[in-house]
Amino acid sequence: MIERGFETTSVRMTPLLLVTFQAPGADVDRIMEAVTAITPLPMGKYDSNAYQSASGIERYRPLEGAAAGAERDLRRRPGTVEISFELPDDEELAARVVEAIFQAHSYEEPVIRIQRILASRSKGLDDRANPNRWWNTTGDWKTQARDADPAAAP
Repeated sequence: MIERGFETTSVRMTPLLLVTFQAPGADVDRIMEAVTAITPLPMGKYDSNAYQSASGIERYRPLEGAAAGAERDLRRRPGTVEISFELPDDEELAARVVEAIFQAHSYEEPVIRIQRILASRSKGLDDRANPNRWWNTTGDWKTQARDADPAAAP
């Protein structure tokens, strides 16, 4: 199933690659600019599609030969996030993206993972009347944020 995917009435489950990396939150924009210079990360009628987790704590201890030098104590770096996005199952593209992440990353040993997945892609059916869609419920979160505090909107 993972090699070929499957379909429902509304969705195609498509074989893709899930790329995940960890980085300090301050590095994310620079790294993602390097990634989107290679691929626009499309999904339907959107691009630049990625997910960023909440901030967490990364744990590690530099050993002999590490750029930081060997240390006895465990380091705990706050402000580390995880980013994930999907790519076509294309080894050349994946290699270019991994190299871009590595070059734009601030770490000596960045954590980069790739997994084969099935990911949903809408068939683009007309669902304007679906009562669960954001435009039929609470509206656009970005518009609400701007209306509540015009200074807070990007």
